[in-house]
Amino acid sequence: MTPEPKSKKLFEALVRKATLKQDVYKNTLATLNLLKKAMSEMTELYYQIDSADAKEIPFIYKDKSEFEAELKFAGDTLVFMMHTNVFEFPRDHEVIKTPYVQEDKDRSYCGIINIFNFLSDSFKYNRLNDLGYLIGRIFVNKDNHYFIEGKRELGFLYTNFGQSEINEKKVFEILESSVYYTLNFDLLTPPYDQIKEVSVAEFKTAMDSMQIKTGKRLGFKFQADLQ
Repeated sequence: MTPEPKSKKLFEALVRKATLKQDVYKNTLATLNLLKKAMSEMTELYYQIDSADAKEIPFIYKDKSEFEAELKFAGDTLVFMMHTNVFEFPRDHEVIKTPYVQEDKDRSYCGIINIFNFLSDSFKYNRLNDLGYLIGRIFVNKDNHYFIEGKRELGFLYTNFGQSEINEKKVFEILESSVYYTLNFDLLTPPYDQIKEVSVAEFKTAMDSMQIKTGKRLGFKFQADLQ
């Protein structure tokens, strides 16, 4: 049975879009694997430091799953988590306006690796109410080009999207920047008015479940954090 002309075009479009997304997915997963390799190498470099103080401070890499890895150091934990879906940017996003994407709209389809910062004690003591922070997002496209949306050391210009191809050196730099930012992202005392009242139930269970929230910027969302 020969496909009807309209069906043939539909199937061709389906295959083309699916192939594009598969290419983006593979590049994003390869980037996460490069990050895992960089974390392993950084851990080895850390333990080469000839310092008694350094030996007292943990620097631990864990490969949590195919799509997740974490790096624990100096009271903080960085979690790198890849989303398994591929995304397109809204039409009014700055990336869409770049000459690089204007030349080929398919370049705007990206995979995402989210970078979260948590206090290590939040996991250690199972403090389920504690807050983590999204400090950056790595976007990777079909050409293996990338840009970063993030804070301070992690910030990256959209206009560099067309020139920035992911590789081992770039990934190591991203990891170093993430650690630098985390070290300078200090734990602040929560506002007094936010914790001046506590129920008897919350107080009695605080030592077990830590229902009194702890976070580096307690009370401020990621978008409002100007650090």
